[in-house]
Amino acid sequence: MSLHLSDALARTTHRAPALMRSCHLEPAVAVTVFVTALAVAAGRGGAGSTAVFAAVLAGQLSVGWCNDAADARRDTVCGRTDKPVATGELSPRAAAVAAGAALGLCVPLSLLSGVTAGMAHLGMVAAGWTYNLVFKRTAFSPLPYAVAFGSLPAFITLGLPSPSWPAWWAVVAGALLGVGAHVANVLPDIEGDLATGVRGLPQRLGRTACRWLAPSLMLAAVGVLVMGPTGAVGGWGWVLAVAAGTVAVAGPAAPSGVSNRWPFRAAIVVAGMAVAQLLLRGSDMA
Repeated sequence: MSLHLSDALARTTHRAPALMRSCHLEPAVAVTVFVTALAVAAGRGGAGSTAVFAAVLAGQLSVGWCNDAADARRDTVCGRTDKPVATGELSPRAAAVAAGAALGLCVPLSLLSGVTAGMAHLGMVAAGWTYNLVFKRTAFSPLPYAVAFGSLPAFITLGLPSPSWPAWWAVVAGALLGVGAHVANVLPDIEGDLATGVRGLPQRLGRTACRWLAPSLMLAAVGVLVMGPTGAVGGWGWVLAVAAGTVAVAGPAAPSGVSNRWPFRAAIVVAGMAVAQLLLRGSDMA
């Protein structure tokens, strides 16, 4: 028995670096930190914000591993050296098992915030899985992103000591950020996606349209966050809005010969400004 246990531990240890690189760690951590910060800003407290952190991290890891398991064949054909499943360092089955384990852990962690809030978060995670398995290759590819990010404020406000549905502007801004993130994520790889039969909405629209669409969606989220809440807009709110507008225009306007990644970078910067705006308004969401 000890020999079998030792072998299993050795295999797990050997796979650990590949599993870490396969889970899309950077976006998983970014989303987790953002949602946790939003929970703190909204008043979830130390214990509630910790529960949010654990649930969101587990959910994001499950979606990342699910993505690599589902895209194993396509990533191999594309020669993706950054994907352990494509290079053979990690089997698709191992990625799928990791995804299932993280999803199983996500369920009780989500319910720590209460049944209603937990179900809202599990709906977000389900949207990520359905994107990977169903919607990614269809014209409805933005839908799971809109649902997932639009539901995010509900996970926060429904878990407050006095649960309530989030303000409309938080939901709309979240949905716009989600769809913008989808377009921005696809933007650098449109040609490779089309070559392997992935025809989501951004791929169908093409690079020229998407280089403007990605930052524009993020800018629209900023606009909703400035104009939606009641009360005067603070000085930092206007500064962020003006800066977001400048970047949203400058990035796509850069000559394509300079760098095809400028529109992508512009979208990420504007998204960061929208996130900052949402954090400033976090206490007003409920």
